[in-house]
Amino acid sequence: MNASDGIFTRLMLRNETLTILLAVIVAVVASVLSPGFADPQFLLFSATFFAEYGLVALVMTMLIISGEIDLSVASQMALSACTFGICIEGGVPVAVAIPLTLLAGAAMGAFNALVIVRLGLPALIVTIGTLTLYRGLAQVLLGDRSVTQFPEWWYGIDYATVLGLPVSLWVYFAGLALAAAVLHFSRTGRRIYQIGVNRSAASKVGVPAARVRGGLYVATGLVCAIAGLMTSSRLGAVRYDLATGGELQVVVIAVLGGAAITGGTGSILGAFAAFWLLVLIQTAMVLENIGAEIQLSVVGGLLIASLAIPKLVQAVANRRDRARAETQLDAGSNRKAQS
Repeated sequence: MNASDGIFTRLMLRNETLTILLAVIVAVVASVLSPGFADPQFLLFSATFFAEYGLVALVMTMLIISGEIDLSVASQMALSACTFGICIEGGVPVAVAIPLTLLAGAAMGAFNALVIVRLGLPALIVTIGTLTLYRGLAQVLLGDRSVTQFPEWWYGIDYATVLGLPVSLWVYFAGLALAAAVLHFSRTGRRIYQIGVNRSAASKVGVPAARVRGGLYVATGLVCAIAGLMTSSRLGAVRYDLATGGELQVVVIAVLGGAAITGGTGSILGAFAAFWLLVLIQTAMVLENIGAEIQLSVVGGLLIASLAIPKLVQAVANRRDRARAETQLDAGSNRKAQS
């Protein structure tokens, strides 16, 4: 294999590469079909509808890299938002309601950590259970009604801008910078990868696996609370069914970005690229009046493709390497026979 072939194969084996290529293709095709699609302000505004899920996907990426998963994230967003709504409805000042909401989110993450990390139960099963539990508690708090009586300044985080950028995207980019710093430039990040590759081996060399894993679940709950607050501002209301199905969007962003469910692989760059791919695809489909059920099918197909294509590239590369090795072996045998 020559150097250029090796570089190409390594690039194609990275999910981030495929995600970026798909994003470019979608952007070009959508711009041709709908000229207004290429307007930067339009795309930035469209991204605000996904900012909360993109934010949660950053910490989900770290969680999956460590070999864990949390399917209760959307329910945590809903319960956090309902907690905030109940506080405001009860006359609690916003300056007090926000910390209480963040505390509620951290508590939900801590409960997940207790059951999964301390009791040793499977994360997938536990978080499916807490998905239902937290959503049910949100319905207990509000029933079927909505809370809409927030201070006037609270509404419209997706419309408020700073230096031309919506506030919700400022929050997302701040989270992006923090997540990248933690995962790629800190000892905690190195430990997350080590735990994901081999938890037992990591523990034997002194990595506090239980503490790191538990901290990730608490961080997930805290970020979900922030996302719930953002959603309450964007919608101008909170209900128990807020963000229903959002866990799918979050997991899709994380996995499309290259986070391997088996752990040990993934990056914040990949999550960032996958976030924009999701924004581009769903915005383009909305402009073309494509139904929600087809949108879900397309996103699911992309998720499968992002997992399958690197495997296919690897299989082709392995087959090519074997063929070259056999050719070289045959050539060597022929030379020996002639001598």
